Amino acid sequence: MDAPAIATRDLTRRFGQFTAVDNLTFSVAQGQFFGFLGPNGAGKSTTIRMLTGLLAPTSGQVQLLGFDFAAHPIEIKRQIGVVPEGLALFGRLTASEYLRFVGRMYGLDRETTNRRTGELLDFMNLADEPKKLATDFSHGMQKKLALAAAVIHGPRVLFLDEPFEGVDAIAAGTLKAMLQRMTERGATIFLTSHVLEIVERLCSHVAIIHQGRLVANGSLDELRTGVALAGDQASEKLTLEEIFLRVVGGAGPEAKAEAVPELSWLA
Repeated sequence: MDAPAIATRDLTRRFGQFTAVDNLTFSVAQGQFFGFLGPNGAGKSTTIRMLTGLLAPTSGQVQLLGFDFAAHPIEIKRQIGVVPEGLALFGRLTASEYLRFVGRMYGLDRETTNRRTGELLDFMNLADEPKKLATDFSHGMQKKLALAAAVIHGPRVLFLDEPFEGVDAIAAGTLKAMLQRMTERGATIFLTSHVLEIVERLCSHVAIIHQGRLVANGSLDELRTGVALAGDQASEKLTLEEIFLRVVGGAGPEAKAEAVPELSWLA
């Protein structure tokens, strides 16, 4: 049996007295499109930074593709791609310069790097202004450039932190199709997004984190069944948004009748 693409055990990160991630233990099978959800401040980005080697855990273990990250960081980083929350582009390079730099850093030969750079620029609709610096791109264009850099080497595991934020609807549709093709070919995608409709459409499995702790994990059908049974509504077809709100305590059937809080000057 193949090792999980991602596996954590008691993963914890503290900042002084504050525990941002608290004893996370979960696994993601190879080839899964996995959604990682939580409210603002729940610990999602901190978790991704630990899973990708950008932040050392306070305690616990991370394994990717069967390798312990602490023991094999270089081997793992060669096989993953990351679109981080802050993008981290080199703004004084053009899009083609940046992609060629990233490709060579991943060890691709010059011919392969140049070919893939051209294909990615065309695919992302970034080829029209070849002399424009990345710092002058719109936020959506920068997001597409970051995603292009994350996939240029053909990663086996791809981490995406809010990849569709600021991307127009046409480009988002193209990117979703590309990501689905990647999973069909065996790649694993770890996605965090606040747009729950996108997660529900793309992901086969979902984990929910709240206040640093894992509060739900499983396939969408498993989460629907668990939440419905907990609320004695086994026949109800819950959306991911409804599951999310019930799991993190934001809303339940009894909350729908409660008055929505108002601002005094807008009441």
